[in-house]
Parts: sequence; structure tokens; C-alpha cells
Amino acid sequence: MTFDTLQERLDYRFKDASWLRQALTHRSYGQPNNERLEFLGDSVVNHVVALALFSRFPDLREGDLSRLRAQLVCQDALHGIAASLELGTVLRLGEGEQKSGGAERPSILSDALEALFAAVYLDGGFDAAKTVIDYLFKSHLASLDPNTSLKDPKTRLQEWLQARRKQLPKYRLVETLGEAHAQQFDVECTIDGGLQTRGLGSSRRAAEQQAALLAMETLEKHAG
Repeated sequence: MTFDTLQERLDYRFKDASWLRQALTHRSYGQPNNERLEFLGDSVVNHVVALALFSRFPDLREGDLSRLRAQLVCQDALHGIAASLELGTVLRLGEGEQKSGGAERPSILSDALEALFAAVYLDGGFDAAKTVIDYLFKSHLASLDPNTSLKDPKTRLQEWLQARRKQLPKYRLVETLGEAHAQQFDVECTIDGGLQTRGLGSSRRAAEQQAALLAMETLEKHAG
């Protein structure tokens, strides 16, 4: 992918392309890199998402809004957006980082996305950054339901089973995939009665949550 294609996917064209290059430059590549932009971008994306949640859920308390924001602006969520943009294909990495799979590492991709948000902010101002972030987070915001999103999938699944006097789920690590710097965990969730689901994640906890979410969706579909 080219820088032009990335700008098309963002629906934003940089007036000063040096901001874009810096946002996509890892410290292993040289200077100027995206570390300072990442710091700024973290604040920008949290601000924009906070505004969106504040407007979308006028009756939610501060603590609930904070928990929803933490779900939306976490490494896994940012990594997912970065991967959907294919950000790894345009990252500038040092030779060693490139060979070790840095272009696929969740931490590097999520940091680069935050740096990209900062670059848009510095190039076009807050309104431009807000437009880009709102666009990229649109589907995530639309799918939020405070009645369920404020509880993680494992908690929801446990409460659902307990309410029906069923045995609690069992989680088993099936396999650890990938190199140490970019591992993926494959976890199986088994529920009494034969239901089994599998989840993948950059941590064992994330994989368990994914497996629990799939189990919860299956149970609710059959119950409904």
C-alpha cells in the first residue's frame, strides 16, 4: 500500500506530508520518529472518543463513560483498526525490527495509529482529527450497548449461566501462535452441554474474552 492509498482510506489528505511520514516512522528506523506523536495522539483520540460517548449516552455516569472509553481506546481495539487500514504495510521500520515481524506487532501498530491521529491534528487541526477518528470508530460506537458493554464477555457469560443454574464455563489454552514478539493465543471455552467456542487474542485474557463472547452470542441466539 502507498501513502496515497492510506490517505484515501482515512478520507484525509495531508497538506504537509512530513507529518504523515513521521507518524509512520518507528524509532528503529531513525529520526524523526513517531514516539512524541504517539504521546499527543493518545490524548487526541481519548478526547474525541470521550466527546462521542458524552453525546451518545447523556444519562451515563462518569465511571461508566470512562469504562466504555477504555474499551474503545485500548491496544486491542486500536490494533484492530490499524490492521483494517493495513498500516503495517506502510510503516517505516529498522532492518532488525522489520525482520522480526514488527509490522505485525500489536503494540507497534496501535502506537502508529495514535501517532497518525496526532499527525492529522497537527496538519489540519482538531476538527480534521475528530472527523478521521469519528469515521474510524463509527462502527465501534454504533455497536456499543451500555447494558452489555459495561460488562466484559466472561462476566456476562458467567452471570447468564448462573442465572440458569448451569455449570460455569471452562477455559483451556489450545495453542500459542507466532513469535515471542507478536504472539497470538488460541483459547477454547467449553460449556456443559457440549458447546465449545474458540477465541484468538494478543493475550490469553483477550482470547478468553473472545471465546466467551462467541459462546454468549450462540447461547442468546438459541435462547431467543
